[in-house]
Amino acid sequence: MHTGVAISDINWAWNEKPLTKDDTQSINQIKEYYKNLNLRSWWWVYPRGQSPETAKLLQDNGLRLIAKVPCMAADLSNVLSEITFSENISVKEVKDKSDLFLWEDISFHGFEMPPRTREQFVNFVSSFNLDTQSPQRLFLACLDGKPVATSLLFTHNNSAGIYYVATLPEYRNKGCGLRITQAAMQAAMQAGFQDIILQATPSGVKVYTRTGFREYCRAEIYKL
Repeated sequence: MHTGVAISDINWAWNEKPLTKDDTQSINQIKEYYKNLNLRSWWWVYPRGQSPETAKLLQDNGLRLIAKVPCMAADLSNVLSEITFSENISVKEVKDKSDLFLWEDISFHGFEMPPRTREQFVNFVSSFNLDTQSPQRLFLACLDGKPVATSLLFTHNNSAGIYYVATLPEYRNKGCGLRITQAAMQAAMQAGFQDIILQATPSGVKVYTRTGFREYCRAEIYKL
């Protein structure tokens, strides 16, 4: 998977089952793929793909383990019934290109991406489908009327996941990340989903726990 943005954590390879020595050629082909695109990338290993041989193969081929990321899930029927919202924080769904530009700008600065990747990220976000039938729905949180945080709900078949939760640095610890996460959760429940998943950064775990998420496993991240 690649976004065209030269940031490791949004260009991914992953294995759906444990690797064996027969996969060495594939590992090198994937490394070459990202090299030809001039993109940094991460290799994710989820629990069902983990094994001692998988770890050794990746390390023998120049990748090193850099993190073990919490994978979390929430039961929407249990966690949304008791939610109360701050009056000074409002949320709106992105419906047009003007709001999409705001979403891109806040997300870019919220994740503190390097300036050299700005044009790439603009091109990536501008490709997002905002049609009513799109599998992705984007949200903006406003603090006292000023847009300051983002999230994205992605659905496929029976799965719903939350991504791109970001808050502008100067507006953190004010409840905006909590509220924008809850907005995506609400949208998923209204669309008929019973559960929702996400992968948490260390700083996000406390926020997601407050919204009712629980950690169920950890994914291993490798990079060159």
